[in-house]
Amino acid sequence: MEIVQPKDLERHCALARRRHAELCRQKRIFNARNRIIGGDANAWDIQVRDQKIKEATERARHETFAAEMRHNDKITCLLENRKRRDRQNLCKAVNDFQQNFQKPETRREFDVSDPLALKKDLPARQSDSDVRNTVSGLQRFMGEDLNVHERKKFQQEQNREWSLQQQREWKAAQADQKCAEDLHTQTRLQWDEAAKHIQGLESTTRRAACAAVKEFNKGQAMESAERKSLEKKQEHEDNVAEIANLLRGDLLSENPQQAASAFGPHRVVPDRWKGMTQEQLEQIRGVQKLQVQEKLRLQEEERQRDQDWDRQRIQGARGALLFERLWQRQQRDLRRALDGSNLGLAAERLLQKKHMKEVYTNQPTEDYFTQFNTGSR
Repeated sequence: MEIVQPKDLERHCALARRRHAELCRQKRIFNARNRIIGGDANAWDIQVRDQKIKEATERARHETFAAEMRHNDKITCLLENRKRRDRQNLCKAVNDFQQNFQKPETRREFDVSDPLALKKDLPARQSDSDVRNTVSGLQRFMGEDLNVHERKKFQQEQNREWSLQQQREWKAAQADQKCAEDLHTQTRLQWDEAAKHIQGLESTTRRAACAAVKEFNKGQAMESAERKSLEKKQEHEDNVAEIANLLRGDLLSENPQQAASAFGPHRVVPDRWKGMTQEQLEQIRGVQKLQVQEKLRLQEEERQRDQDWDRQRIQGARGALLFERLWQRQQRDLRRALDGSNLGLAAERLLQKKHMKEVYTNQPTEDYFTQFNTGSR
């Protein structure tokens, strides 16, 4: 088992630290956008995040309004459809009732305008016991109507069938009405469930949007309150410091040293300076006289020095002209020798290039070009 020494750990940590620094340097150097444009990327990221939060809040608010509008439209459509179906069902029920229970035959005045009145009218001879069969009418004779019992039985059977048919129609009408009422009740319950589900979704969406807006406003309010508190505290400290400086300052105490400037003992602050004393004025005048004398002496020395310099410059120009002529002759000789040497070297280089072209004929591969620009150094 290999034992890890502290020096190995330090060397490993140093190597990892250098590798990390190298990767960070490569990231900065090879990123053309940050290197050329520059700027505070963190501040840009914060601004982008704030803009996205604002856009998300606006989008959530618009989506909430859109969901509420869609919900209202759905409720309106449901109510309109329900009203239309109720009207249709009512009209259908009225028509069915009129067709089943208010037929023209059941009216009291139907016999006055019945088109089939002649067909429904009693015949001249209805039965053997008809009171209209008088002796003079010759409608009944002795020995006729032998099937009177069968006719009565048939009539009774026919009346019974009519009664049963009316009962069946009544029961069918009641069953249809009950089925329609059950279907109407079931449809109304389904609509109520759908409306309740949509209302629940709307409430959930509104609560989520309100919670997001509340959290965002709360954060903004806390940040604004903290910033105002810090500004108020800083303003209070500045006011206290200003008052203390004014109370302890030299302006109110009229200290003569208050006009002394921090840039040197010979300088004063103009807004605090009370004026020079008589001793200072005398001293300044004496110094001015000495400066005038010194300036006259320096001007004389400058004139003498200019004359010496002019004399030396003329002599130096004459010697420089002679030296330049000698240097030009030497340069011409050197250039001739150098040109000859260059011609010989060019001929040798040309021969060497031809020889190298014949010896080295390999072409560089892709690996040769990929080895560049891999490090930051």
